[in-house]
Amino acid sequence: MKIVKQNPKTSLPVIKMIYHLCRIILGAVLIYASIDKIVNPEAFGKIIYTYQLLPGKMINIIAIILPWLELIVGMFLIFQLWVPGTVLLTNALFMVFIGAIISALLRGLNIDCGCFSTSGGNGSMNMVTFFRDFSFVIMAFSLLVFTFLPQKIGLSFRKEC
Repeated sequence: MKIVKQNPKTSLPVIKMIYHLCRIILGAVLIYASIDKIVNPEAFGKIIYTYQLLPGKMINIIAIILPWLELIVGMFLIFQLWVPGTVLLTNALFMVFIGAIISALLRGLNIDCGCFSTSGGNGSMNMVTFFRDFSFVIMAFSLLVFTFLPQKIGLSFRKEC
C-alpha cells in the first residue's frame, strides 16, 4: 500500500476557501440576527428574560447592546477589519449563545430561541436549534485556528488575504 503525502501548497486554496466561507457565513448570520433585535429591543429584552440567566437590571442593557455588537462584529468579519479581535469576539458571542441554549434545554424551558427574530412563533428550542448553533461554534473555532495558529497547521495566508 502506497502512502500519498498531500502537498500543503495544493491544499492551501481549499483551506483559504473554507476560511473565507466561514468568515462570510458567520458575518452574514450575525448581521441578519441583529436586525430584528435592533428594531425591537423591548421584544428582545422579553426573550432574554425568558432564559432566566440574567438579573433583571441587566436585561435592558443587554437587549440594547448585544444586537449592535452582533451587527458590528458581523460587518467586521465580512470586511476583514481588526481580524484577531473580531475573531475573538465572534467566538465569545457564539460560546455565550450556545451556553444559553444548552442551559435552556437542560432546564427544560419551553421558550423561543430569539436567535433571528423577536416576533416569536419560531417554536420552542430543540436539538435542531442546538446543532445549528453548534455548527456556528465550529465555524468560529476554525476562524480562531486559522487566525492565531496558521503556521502550526501549515498556513501563512493572513497577509495574502
